[in-house]
Amino acid sequence: MPDSPEIVRAEILRWRKGEEPRRVHDALAREEPLEIRVRGQSVAVTMRTPGHDSELAAGFLLTEGLVTRREDIIEIAHCQQGEAAQLGNTLNVFLAPSVVVDFEQLTRHVFASSSCGLCGKATIESVHRQFQPVTSSVRLAPEVLLQLPAKLAAQQVTFDQTGGLHAAALFTATGELLALREDVGRHNAVDKVLGWAFLNGAFPPADHILLVSGRASFEILQKALAARVPVVAAVSAPSSLAVEFAQQSGQTLVGFLRGAGMNIYAGAERLA
Repeated sequence: MPDSPEIVRAEILRWRKGEEPRRVHDALAREEPLEIRVRGQSVAVTMRTPGHDSELAAGFLLTEGLVTRREDIIEIAHCQQGEAAQLGNTLNVFLAPSVVVDFEQLTRHVFASSSCGLCGKATIESVHRQFQPVTSSVRLAPEVLLQLPAKLAAQQVTFDQTGGLHAAALFTATGELLALREDVGRHNAVDKVLGWAFLNGAFPPADHILLVSGRASFEILQKALAARVPVVAAVSAPSSLAVEFAQQSGQTLVGFLRGAGMNIYAGAERLA
């Protein structure tokens, strides 16, 4: 079976104690830049794993608050002009005429977040001015949550070959897997999953669960809030600001979801 576009093969020297070093071919997670343009103007450059680029762009614009309805995006297309090496790494997003874009404000935010997460948004209150706390009456059985990490791992095809990708997945309240995406960037994986929901009629995912393969950061909780996802679960730990944000945003936050246990940091009332 040929490798997927997400994989690059490289010759390496493998060293193991007690064995002679030997040259082998190893699978690496592909990483390339993606430039996102809106109405012909560059708004972001992110390092990502190629694949599902339209979902990534849609999810990014959604979680930045630039679009709120599927009708806001008319088309997403790869740029057909420029140097050959860049043809697959530049996306043009065509928005409906009614969508107002403040390019100056968006550009300042993107430059801040590219280097240090959401340091450009100094307070939780500033996020809530744009994205109100989520309300959802969804109830979850703890046993359903405990099954999700195994379902996630079973579908991480590229991770199995490279060991170098993060994953994010969207599940129903009964544990049905709707979409899973892998990427070298954990935030890109989240954007891809949320972009899938936005583009494919599963939006807003108000009764769903977002599961991430690593830790839960403030930015992941913010992205989930922008998409109106009420439940965020992580295989690893949350940050202190992620917990505070979830508590003030009406979100359920679960960490260390593995084996037969979990830690519930916010929104425990949704677990039946």
